[in-house]
Amino acid sequence: MIDFSPNESQAAVAAVARSYAKEVLEPRAATLDRTGGFPHDNLAQAARAGLLGINVPEALGGRGAGVVAYSLAITETARACAATTVALCVSNMVAEVVTHFGNEDQRTAYVPRLCRGELVVGAFALSEPGAGSDPGGMRTKATRTDRGWVLEGSKLWITSGTDAGLFVVWARTSDAPGTRGISTFLVPGDTPGLVRGKPEHKMGLCGSTTTAIDFEACEVGPQALLGEEGRGFPVAMMALDGGRVGIASQALGVGLAAVEAAAEFVAGDAGRRGQQWVQWALADAATELDAAQLLVLRAAWLKERGQPFSREASIAKVFTTERAFAACNRAVEAMGAAGCDEAHAVERGLRDVRVTMIYEGTSEVQRIVISRDIMRRFASG
Repeated sequence: MIDFSPNESQAAVAAVARSYAKEVLEPRAATLDRTGGFPHDNLAQAARAGLLGINVPEALGGRGAGVVAYSLAITETARACAATTVALCVSNMVAEVVTHFGNEDQRTAYVPRLCRGELVVGAFALSEPGAGSDPGGMRTKATRTDRGWVLEGSKLWITSGTDAGLFVVWARTSDAPGTRGISTFLVPGDTPGLVRGKPEHKMGLCGSTTTAIDFEACEVGPQALLGEEGRGFPVAMMALDGGRVGIASQALGVGLAAVEAAAEFVAGDAGRRGQQWVQWALADAATELDAAQLLVLRAAWLKERGQPFSREASIAKVFTTERAFAACNRAVEAMGAAGCDEAHAVERGLRDVRVTMIYEGTSEVQRIVISRDIMRRFASG
């Protein structure tokens, strides 16, 4: 018999996240969406709750609770506030990247401070004006000097770019074509020459700041290089694989919250409650989100066990994000005009969930990953 129940440790982390979401995020989510800005206090309280390093070893200040616990926690927080949750996702990802690829000095210098919230959050600087889904088009450069490296270039769509205390940055360290010659750097947020742009005005996730970052003769020491020179692309791919589990979990939480809100609204409206198309819309959404949750947990479980999970992470992300968007859309339709009113959370959910099909790899990129895996299997057979 297969048991899908979380173990005691996983359930405990999910319970902490649920309490944090109910007590901290939910009362503030609508106001944060309307006013925008950066959720400083939300994230400070997340750090106190131990939610900034869920899959980080306890020796480095994290919970050491594993990937399944992380997925469950992100789903819980996203039910209440997707904007704060995306900052949680990215910062957890940055902490994991430094833990996995950093040397002892880098791990001890940055990871505990990320987990405690002393660096506010971490940020992931990969995308550029001409290099979004294709990192091979990257133009940001890092030039070696006697004192370390000098970074020159620009990054776009950086989550938490206004306030992050640590940036993981990808830059070219050679003229090798494509993704070869790309290296990874750790750049503290107060480094001279790191210039933060103004927040973008977005359709959703208005309580999460997204900015451009410019590197203008940004000088860092030799210790800033993360991993091997010229081996930055595998670092990015490893991070994105894990990040896709997080974003799928985020989308799942938004979708679940929208369906529950719509069901509660419909239950109180006798006219709508008796309409079959409304019943079926909610039934389809619930069915698809149940399937999505199983796909997300499978990917999380594989990663936690150290098994290959790139294909499964892509499957979970493309299915969950698209079905969560469909679920939010159905929730709005089931509620009618009320679903378009900002007084109801489903309106915010529909706007917030759309971008989950884009960041951490678009749905189209996920289909490329999945199809390549299928072709490899047939070719090898």
